[in-house]
Amino acid sequence: MKDYDNFFLPVDDLESAKEFYGQKLGLGLKFDFPDAGMSAFNVGAEEPAIILKDKSKFPDAKPTIWFVVEVVQQAYHSLADKGIRFLSEPFRIRTGNAVEFEDPFGNRLGITDYRKEEIAAKAIAPE
Repeated sequence: MKDYDNFFLPVDDLESAKEFYGQKLGLGLKFDFPDAGMSAFNVGAEEPAIILKDKSKFPDAKPTIWFVVEVVQQAYHSLADKGIRFLSEPFRIRTGNAVEFEDPFGNRLGITDYRKEEIAAKAIAPE
């Protein structure tokens, strides 16, 4: 794990949540994709953001912390070999690739990279 990436929080009402985080907490809007059910807020000058996920579009959303890794596919295989059970196969996002899992206590975590390459069937796997 190289760094924190983002912190995801599920919300019942995206517009009210945007008002709370933007107006009341004074956080700056990083991006707003209401059709996709997500809005993000900066915390100071840090790159990681708080990303609000509309529960009407993401009904299974839980508070989640993502970490940056060099290559998701490699980290996925390495962690799976250590017994980590993932919620899905790695998937594409706007900035690269990602995959999520839960720790033994039910906390949701994820890994992401900033690689634009598609996840291919011949993805890098440990030999």
